Amino acid sequence: MTSQGDREWDASAYDRLADPQRAWGRTVLARAALRGDETVLDAGCGAGGLTAEILEQLPRGRVIAIDGSAQMVERARVQLEARFGDRVRVEVADLTGFTLERPVDVIFSNAVFHHIPDHPALFRCLWQALRPGGRLVAQCGGGPNLERLRAHVAEVAADDSLLASLVGWDGPWNNADAETTAVRLADAGFIEIATSVTPGFVQLDDAAHARAFLTTINLRSHLSRLGSDQAREHLLDAVVGRLAASDPPFELDHWRLNIWARRPMEG
Repeated sequence: MTSQGDREWDASAYDRLADPQRAWGRTVLARAALRGDETVLDAGCGAGGLTAEILEQLPRGRVIAIDGSAQMVERARVQLEARFGDRVRVEVADLTGFTLERPVDVIFSNAVFHHIPDHPALFRCLWQALRPGGRLVAQCGGGPNLERLRAHVAEVAADDSLLASLVGWDGPWNNADAETTAVRLADAGFIEIATSVTPGFVQLDDAAHARAFLTTINLRSHLSRLGSDQAREHLLDAVVGRLAASDPPFELDHWRLNIWARRPMEG
């Protein structure tokens, strides 16, 4: 995965701003078609908002929630354990290197896999975490995800020495396409694979909303690469200005990679 510094998030700010992520996640949860008695792994639980919605659909089940960010896990733990007790366990874990005491029935993941550089290792680890016959239902950034935003950053950085550390760097994301992902899932041992890339554009309200969203979510890693507050403010000013002038204004071109796969009953 990324460096430990890149794993950490401002969990409280993310929780306030993540309405688009929660909306995407609800479509993933609907595709999971839970019976209500399963054990589910929430792979990249974030601040736990969607984990709570999973638990609401599992009156006779439980959730193991893991995330690479200690701040996210702490916020999720506080929000979930008081409400759901021992039906939920929340832990810090690397999605390419974790192990479970017992395999789970379903793996759910939303808006996470595009942050993981090594998808073959990720899918092997998830396959090991599933019981035979268990299913993986996930969505993340994929295909042309944020091409327009990345172009804005590249154009701004090319003309400004304050942003030299961003020149030639396309961001922290692994936006795999549907075809490549299907091959990687098959190589990891999954069957009944279905992958697709669909639009999930995000409409922000205004310049203040855009600035907060970019700071906390989309450009978090870009800002951490810059060496001064002046450079960080300059990047935000320039990108927010470009979003304001776009048509429609303040729209982010998110694309979602949808994943459905099953571990075979044998093997």
